[in-house]
Amino acid sequence: MLSPAEWTIVALSLKVGGVAMAAVLPLAFALAWLLARGRFPGKLLLDALVHLPLVVPPVVTGWLLLLAFGPNGPLGSLLERWFGVTVLFRWTGAAIAAAIMALPLMVRAMRLSIEAVDRRLESAARTLGAGPWRVFWTLTLPLSLPGILAGAVLGFARSIGEFGATITFVSNVPGETQTLPLAIYSALQQPGAEATVWRLSAMSVALSLAALLISELLTRRIRRGLHVL
Repeated sequence: MLSPAEWTIVALSLKVGGVAMAAVLPLAFALAWLLARGRFPGKLLLDALVHLPLVVPPVVTGWLLLLAFGPNGPLGSLLERWFGVTVLFRWTGAAIAAAIMALPLMVRAMRLSIEAVDRRLESAARTLGAGPWRVFWTLTLPLSLPGILAGAVLGFARSIGEFGATITFVSNVPGETQTLPLAIYSALQQPGAEATVWRLSAMSVALSLAALLISELLTRRIRRGLHVL
């Protein structure tokens, strides 16, 4: 059984992962749609930039976030001046780092789902008098829903496992930014904390596995429903 302090770490990880996934979901879908359907100069560069967090060291991502959201950074100074808030050493900063790291996985899953939609069905709907928005809401979005759902759950699973960018950007503050990976790292530095490492690692694996299983089950259910329709 986990101790109260360890349950606090789990709750913080779930909050950070959930907020990160929900906050970046609209952006991920917009980017996926743009990359799947758009034809414009610089598309290849945009695709590379979106997937950049997958290939650069997470520490670099965290350092860039620190430059952007620090007191003298362009975004950090605006937040401080307009709203009097800062994301440094706070769970909101951990959510930002998690969202950036989860974005490429979400975009990739959603883009593949959008590209799999048969364009001939959309053309047929338009010839029957449906407008672009009606085609999108009643045909394209439902057909791409499995990929959107899979992308969201993958983003959540990636968020609760984020380490490198988080510790570089917002440090490892117990009760504020110390999510499961950071708590496991801290426990590894303490002699005699092997039991804590085992408990937290088991919880981390269980949460990630549950997210993947839920994603697969819901995706299959939605696909069966679409086939019935």
